[in-house]
Amino acid sequence: MNKQELINVPRILFPIGTEILIKGKIVGLKVLADRFVENIVKLDYGEQIIAPNDAIYVKDEPQPVKVPQFVAEIIEYYKGKNATLYDALREKNFNKQYNEWLMNEQDAYNKVARAWLDGYEVEEEKRYLVKIKAVDQYLVRVKDEDFLGFLQSRLRSNFTRKELEEAGFGWVFDCEGIEIKEV
Repeated sequence: MNKQELINVPRILFPIGTEILIKGKIVGLKVLADRFVENIVKLDYGEQIIAPNDAIYVKDEPQPVKVPQFVAEIIEYYKGKNATLYDALREKNFNKQYNEWLMNEQDAYNKVARAWLDGYEVEEEKRYLVKIKAVDQYLVRVKDEDFLGFLQSRLRSNFTRKELEEAGFGWVFDCEGIEIKEV
């Protein structure tokens, strides 16, 4: 063995019978007499091998994770500061809603990590109708007149949690006299 061959010898030996995956690209097909098709695979280091279909596994591309808007904002904030995923996951003071979501959402930490690494899509936010129970009045927004308040009429407006909080109506989620209906 010359020096070059020694360098290329794998340093890890696998026991016989170990299942492995080999990285390469399909570069052609070979059709046998019985119409069975085998794949011609060019391995990353250049050698070509023939592999039957049942020996080929296609690598799944990572799918973007769906996260709420406030999670997307946290991710973008930390990425913009050249911070780490660890910083985004241990955040405790930045956003109360985010912290509650991390504590209550199933697999929240994994979702943030996957969104950070693989990309994300913003979930459509839940929208709510807000009604004062005692007087049957709904919270209404009339943009043309710059009005936001409770009215006893057929007008109904729906809001995201964030819109309500930004307008100073975040308290409606904690008030017994208010009926919140998800729409």
